[in-house]
Amino acid sequence: MNNINQTIIDAFNFRHATKQFDSNKKIATEDFDTILEAARLSPSSLGLEPWKFLVIQDQALRDELKEYSWGAAKQLATASHFVLILARKNVTSKSKHVQHMIKDIKQYEASTIPAVEQKYDDFQTGFHINDNERTLYDWASKQTYIALGNMMTTAALLGIDSCPMEGFDLDKVTDILAKKGIVDTEQFGLSVMAAFGYRQDDPPKEKTRQAQEDVIEWIE
Repeated sequence: MNNINQTIIDAFNFRHATKQFDSNKKIATEDFDTILEAARLSPSSLGLEPWKFLVIQDQALRDELKEYSWGAAKQLATASHFVLILARKNVTSKSKHVQHMIKDIKQYEASTIPAVEQKYDDFQTGFHINDNERTLYDWASKQTYIALGNMMTTAALLGIDSCPMEGFDLDKVTDILAKKGIVDTEQFGLSVMAAFGYRQDDPPKEKTRQAQEDVIEWIE
C-alpha cells in the first residue's frame, strides 16, 4: 500500500464518534476553513447544493440547544466547533434556489434553460423525488450527508476529531432556531448536527466492522 492509500485508511481508523472533547483545545482557523471548504465543494444530486452550514459558536445558544439534544449534550458543551447542517425544502426546477443555481451559479445560456428545467423535472419524477414536499426534503437531506462525510474525513486527515448526531428533538430545536431568526423554516429544515474538536479521552478500541466479503460483492 503506497503512502496516500495508507494515509486515507489511517484517517478512517483514527475517526470515531467522539462523545466528549477537550474544551481547552481549539481548532486552528485554517484547519476549520479547510473542513468547511470540503463541505462547500462536496457533490450533490444535479449539482444543486441544497444545503446550508451553521457554525454555532455562541455558548449560550449551545446551552439552550443542549436541553433538547440528548445525543449532543457533551459535544455541545466541549466541542471546538459545532455545526448544524440544514437541508433546503422544495427544491424543484422552478424554485427560487434552482433558478439561482441555473442562472447565476451555473450560468446556463437563456436558450438552454427550458431544456435544463425539463431534465431536472424528468429526473425528479423518475426517481419519485418530487412526489410531495416530504420526498423532496428527504432527497435534499440525503445530499447533506455527502457533505457531512467529507467534513469528517477531512477532519480526520487533519488529526481532528468529529461526531455526527441525530439525537435531538427536531421540533424543539427547530423552534429555538426559528424564534431567534437563525433558520427560515419555509426554506430549510435541520438535517443533522456535527461536532469537531480534539478528543479528551484515550483512543477508542479498534474499530469493529463487517468483513469485506460480507458487504462487498463483485459482479463480473
